[in-house]
Amino acid sequence: MKIYTKNGDAGATSLIGGGRVPKNHPRVEAYGNVDEVIAHIGLVRAYVTDTATSGLLQQIQETLMVLSAHLANQGSHKKLPPLKEESIALLETSIDAIQEQLPPLSSFILPGPPLAAAFCQVARTVCRRAERSVVALGTEAAPPQTVTYLNRLSDFLFVLGRLIDLQKS
Repeated sequence: MKIYTKNGDAGATSLIGGGRVPKNHPRVEAYGNVDEVIAHIGLVRAYVTDTATSGLLQQIQETLMVLSAHLANQGSHKKLPPLKEESIALLETSIDAIQEQLPPLSSFILPGPPLAAAFCQVARTVCRRAERSVVALGTEAAPPQTVTYLNRLSDFLFVLGRLIDLQKS
């Protein structure tokens, strides 16, 4: 199977369900932003050495793939896996566990070394952009907990970056 189809050469793309929209459509922007978050989390995974953290990050990437499919689904009768409430609870539990290990935040954080911590902050900012683009779509575009998940994920990436930075010393 060829990777290129030439169907998008005129600036349109297909959604799940067969509809076509311009590549600058807000729905395409939203799932493209989520795709960027997935890739940036992959960079974090490439640099973390803790297998539990790497496994959690992979689970987050898999949840984001489901979220992305929902954003790309316009009018399809195809059954997509749900975005589970447990996914949000997992992020909240992880945030709480990390924060127990961190000193209180007393100043702004400048992203920097180590690489995993810096990549966490890049992923966090891209996640915030994805959240804004999903909000712009409105509530019909994705499961209602999509914005909550992205909001919590950016918080998780922030505290994970802080923890990685703290562990370097």
